[in-house]
Amino acid sequence: MDPNSAGQSLVLFDGVCNLCNGCVRWIVKRDRSAVFRFAPMQSGAARRALEAAGVPTASPQPDSIIVIDADGVHTRSDSAIAIARRLGFPWSLARVGRVLPRSVRDWLYDRVARNRYRLFGKAGTCMVPTPELRSRFLDE
Repeated sequence: MDPNSAGQSLVLFDGVCNLCNGCVRWIVKRDRSAVFRFAPMQSGAARRALEAAGVPTASPQPDSIIVIDADGVHTRSDSAIAIARRLGFPWSLARVGRVLPRSVRDWLYDRVARNRYRLFGKAGTCMVPTPELRSRFLDE
């Protein structure tokens, strides 16, 4: 799937991270226009999407949610802002976070990302979407 077709964005996430899975559920609940598609970072679909976007699959920043959309590839704090922007008001107000230098935003993002398993736990397997959400997930 080309995430840029029909204005869609692809969210790549750590499929065994409880925090990441919670973020995906949070996005799905607020994504009224269904602009987001999802794939676990551990999947073939994620590898293919990263290759198509020109991102080396050997080191795709596994501690970051990655967003691929018409504007490019977003990682770390930029991925969170890209997601919020597409969700509309009031979430789109997160753009204001760009007044902070990226180094500061990414430092904060990295603190949570590095400790996500310890703070939120780790699942034994990747998240399995419900039947009604299955069409929004690539390569289950």
